[in-house]
Amino acid sequence: MIDVLVVDDDVTVARIHAGFVAAEPGFRVCAVAHTASAALDALERHGPELVLLDIHLPDGSGLDLLTRMRAVRPQLDAIVITAAREHRTVAQALRVGAAGYLMKPFPREDLSARLSAYRAHLHGADEGGVADQAAADRLFGAPPARGASARGVAETTLRAVRDALAASPEDLSAQETAERVGVSRVSARRYLEHLHDRGEVRVQLRYGAGRPERRYRLVR
Repeated sequence: MIDVLVVDDDVTVARIHAGFVAAEPGFRVCAVAHTASAALDALERHGPELVLLDIHLPDGSGLDLLTRMRAVRPQLDAIVITAAREHRTVAQALRVGAAGYLMKPFPREDLSARLSAYRAHLHGADEGGVADQAAADRLFGAPPARGASARGVAETTLRAVRDALAASPEDLSAQETAERVGVSRVSARRYLEHLHDRGEVRVQLRYGAGRPERRYRLVR
């Protein structure tokens, strides 16, 4: 079982999110906290593997809290769950190591998809033996090879990536797409490459200093 700490200043919202987690196979809620100080205490007492983290807490920023929590428990993962929609906030969440970003309100299915992907990633990391390229790609979040199956692709996230491309007057990089959708850059790239494999997206390389940047545009 994967132990999850739910952190949200709203008691009702925290209870709802805890219920979502409890209903997901392979996960259990080890604690619920409504403040940053309570979250730090729960971290030391329960040692969760994953935290569902609100940004706006009464005694500090959730992103600052995540930095402090990972200093204590470096292997801790986090999915940020918040009403904050500013691009700089999404970018900051990525910088401090958030594994996902969900904007309130959201349906249970959206959280379920992220938890399922997280569980698959965690189980893959625990596998023994020799990894093939596909296993390595899953662990590092690389896009599947052309023609590979679409396992692990959540339709809600795929639709959000497609909508972000449709709403943009210019092509987008994986990082820019991630900031608009609220996922990690590697996840955004995986979905973008999936759309490319399906013929829905064109890819253009932008050359500059270092490696060329892959830019994505929806085929209209």
